[in-house]
Amino acid sequence: MSGTPEHVVRSYGQELRRLRDMIIEMGGIVENQIAMAAEAIMSRDSETAVRAVEGDPGVDALEREIEQFAIRLLALRQPVGEDLRLIVAAFKISSDLERIGDYAVNAAKRSIVLDQFTLPFSLAGLAQMARLVQQNVKRVIDAIGENDAEAAMEAWRSDQAIDDIYTTIFRELITYMMEDARNITSCTHLLFIAKNLERIGDHATNIAERLYYAVKGEPLLEARPKSDTSPYAVVRPKE
Repeated sequence: MSGTPEHVVRSYGQELRRLRDMIIEMGGIVENQIAMAAEAIMSRDSETAVRAVEGDPGVDALEREIEQFAIRLLALRQPVGEDLRLIVAAFKISSDLERIGDYAVNAAKRSIVLDQFTLPFSLAGLAQMARLVQQNVKRVIDAIGENDAEAAMEAWRSDQAIDDIYTTIFRELITYMMEDARNITSCTHLLFIAKNLERIGDHATNIAERLYYAVKGEPLLEARPKSDTSPYAVVRPKE
């Protein structure tokens, strides 16, 4: 900002930091929602599930606040270069975070229904998937705080492991339903929970891509690491 008074430049820098801080705050809330949803599922804890659901209005309010703040920056500051990319990325990242919160809430709600059932099989695969998803969301939020494109790339590449576990869980749950019709309701809810976690992973990947572009000024040219083969899965009954 050549020729711009120092106090204006300083104020603008503070506004950009505030925008980043708001994104990190929103990310922290959805991280907590994912953790609570996972705990509710594994511990059969309805109270924790309810707390995850109760966090949703705060996430929605922050999304609106970020959008309004970003619009104000665009209108008043007329940013260019990396600043412009950051502000536009904030729009999109806040939307991704809002969707992550929605998926965590959906998983938490389904965990409450699952409390009515005795599950005759292990949830170890789902626990591992939830752990990887939590790690990836945390990794990408930390990358935003540090403006770290390389950390964003690491998060981006980690999504394939989540997809691999999801495909395995999908096949297992279909098999349980085929073996015993009494498993159908509980397994259906577990399938939706697993899909919620898989979609959270996808949105974390979106965020990583947006941050990479904001920092580097160029899109990721590698093909997105995607190995969810569940749409093509064929599970046949035992002879």
